[in-house]
Amino acid sequence: MKIIIVGATGTIGKVVSAELKKRHEIVIVGSKSGDVQVDINSKASIEKLFETVGNFDALVSTTGSAFFGPFSELTEERMYEGIRSKLMGQVNLVLEGRKYIKPNGSFTLTSGILAEEPIKMGAALSMVNGAINSFVIGSSVELENQVRINAVSPGVVEDSRDFYGPYFPGHIPVPMEKVVAAYVKSIEGAINGQIIKVY
Repeated sequence: MKIIIVGATGTIGKVVSAELKKRHEIVIVGSKSGDVQVDINSKASIEKLFETVGNFDALVSTTGSAFFGPFSELTEERMYEGIRSKLMGQVNLVLEGRKYIKPNGSFTLTSGILAEEPIKMGAALSMVNGAINSFVIGSSVELENQVRINAVSPGVVEDSRDFYGPYFPGHIPVPMEKVVAAYVKSIEGAINGQIIKVY
């Protein structure tokens, strides 16, 4: 398969890319590096990505950011940071990508544990992650040509525990092997409209 991986140079993306590269043709997409560059905050940049890459079999997104900080400092504009990036960035990858994806293809987005398990300073991410999950569930029943869509919802991964761990008291870091397996299940399996939780 020809698989586009957006965020392929990040903590999760680079490991997922390494695994999928063993069996598939991989298009590495980053914001500043990779085979192709994209700014997921820009619809025009996303359109250019697909014009450059052309038809594909699967798209994986492991990218997107949102405000992380005290609720007392949360503002409308800071909420929109996550809406524009992690939410609409990934949604627009699907909306534009559906024009280029081959029949029986798949989209795999990334949400996260905060959709269900809140932590201090994570309200904006909780909202965005929940919205991504709902988009996946809602769009899965209408995608044409037997195209599937799922989301991987990981907890704190072992590879980033030193940075994020202190913000997730009581959470046991998830082995990267389990996280990668979730993406493989979505791409190479048959499930559709599922939120694959890796907690």
